[in-house]
Amino acid sequence: MLKSLKHTAFGVLAAMLMAGTAHADITVYTAGPQNLIDKMAAGFTAQSGIKVNVFQATTGKVMARIEAEAANPVVDIVISASWDTATDFAKRGWLVSYTSPNAEKVPDFLKSDTAVAQGVSALGIAWNTKSGTPKPAEWADLAKPEFKDLVNIPDPAQSGSAFELTGVLGAHDDFKVFKDLQANGAIIAGANAEALNPVLQGAKAAVFGAVDYITYGNKAKGESIDVIFPASGTVIAPRPAMILNLSKNQDEAKKFIDYMLSDEGQKMVAATYLMPARTDIPADRPLISDLKLLDYDASAIYGKREETLKKVSDIFGTN
Repeated sequence: MLKSLKHTAFGVLAAMLMAGTAHADITVYTAGPQNLIDKMAAGFTAQSGIKVNVFQATTGKVMARIEAEAANPVVDIVISASWDTATDFAKRGWLVSYTSPNAEKVPDFLKSDTAVAQGVSALGIAWNTKSGTPKPAEWADLAKPEFKDLVNIPDPAQSGSAFELTGVLGAHDDFKVFKDLQANGAIIAGANAEALNPVLQGAKAAVFGAVDYITYGNKAKGESIDVIFPASGTVIAPRPAMILNLSKNQDEAKKFIDYMLSDEGQKMVAATYLMPARTDIPADRPLISDLKLLDYDASAIYGKREETLKKVSDIFGTN
């Protein structure tokens, strides 16, 4: 009887110890590429034993889901397509302060006390090289007669990166380039992938303000598509990863950020044709130092978000 009780007690103790070392799952909401988060989640789980639940969508849909779950939050980490999300969440006091040891080679402008870039995209012109149109060199080229009815524009209400470019270019010339585009038959055509698909299929010739990594990925698959960065300048879109302070799994979430910024994680970022956040990880694409970037005040641009979206809606009749 005593021996049986000892065995039972030992079994209970072992179970308690195993439970103590068990890892909680984490949940990641991301506006990044599906294939990237799937590979990163699998790699992280293989390394750590921590399962990753994923919700992937546009920035707008990710934000809507977070708001809908405000009373009962389940998300631990958010990866947005716009740095403004990190700025906004930090102002609201929603984020955990954390600096990963793997962030040492991430430039200062791509990290803060509460966020760090997973990677970086840039906005350009996605052009179908077999469209029969002249190769564009500037944003305004897509408003020329040769591109009549052949241009798509990502919806700035759905895409965080598209909004930033729209706000910057609109502030520069009082939305003249967008008025000219509309007069030339350009249309707002959904989020980034929806805007690009007709160009890949040959129904359209170009996307004004395309997210570069999606286009590079299709080019690598053999599609007749290329990315042009206008000499007058463009904007980049760092993709901040943030741990929410309502997370019940903050230690596990920090481990995910560490993995995201590890050699293995950053090579996954580069493989999707995003620019890695770390400067020591190579990528088969132009990097920030290769681009002419427009100078602007991001807080001023985002401070006029509703005004900007209304102007675009009025111009293109998307009310």
